[in-house]
Amino acid sequence: MAPRFDDIEAELTSLSALRGKPAGTVRITASEHAVQSLIWPRLAPWLQDYPEIKIEISSDNRFTDIVANRFDIGVRLGDDIAKDMIAVRIAPDMRMAVIGSPDYFARAGRPASPQDLLAHNCIGMRLPTYGGLMNWEFMRNGQNQKVSISGQLIFNNGDMMLAAARGGHGLIWGPTDAVEDDIRSGRLETVLDDWSASYTGYHLYYASRTTSQALAMVVERLRYHG
Repeated sequence: MAPRFDDIEAELTSLSALRGKPAGTVRITASEHAVQSLIWPRLAPWLQDYPEIKIEISSDNRFTDIVANRFDIGVRLGDDIAKDMIAVRIAPDMRMAVIGSPDYFARAGRPASPQDLLAHNCIGMRLPTYGGLMNWEFMRNGQNQKVSISGQLIFNNGDMMLAAARGGHGLIWGPTDAVEDDIRSGRLETVLDDWSASYTGYHLYYASRTTSQALAMVVERLRYHG
């Protein structure tokens, strides 16, 4: 007979809860941007007070089936969450921008419209779920535009894209909150600001069957109160 590891862990968790000490493992899957900008900064100082709560974070830009892959929590933009999940907002709406270095703009000029990007060296993001390149999306006065960009570099990692943009290798399209320090310091600048698109911000989501005390506390810690 196989060991009942899951049952034993559940029993130990229940005993810890009875002693008034929240315990258990909470597995989270989220994009690298969500992990770096929201999840880890909020959980890191809080975890010291709950040593029996264990957190596993998987940083992945693909769409993950949290039930099939046995995650407790997933994080996506609000419009991308399945209707049968419980969703909790953890961030304000996300504003996107085209971003480059002063050195790049000095050499290549500044695009005046989204279509001008076709003549620029744009750094692409390879989408892990579908394998294609991410289109850049723009919005102004109710008008939407998608641009299929091209350029010398393609990554599947946001940190590498940001490093390439800082080095003057091309333009990137990404959330403005990820480059706030770079903008303030002058390392990076935004263009086409009047075409910036906004999306419903990050939400965490979980299946209704999951109701552990540890999960409830993590959800409350990550909840957006703005």
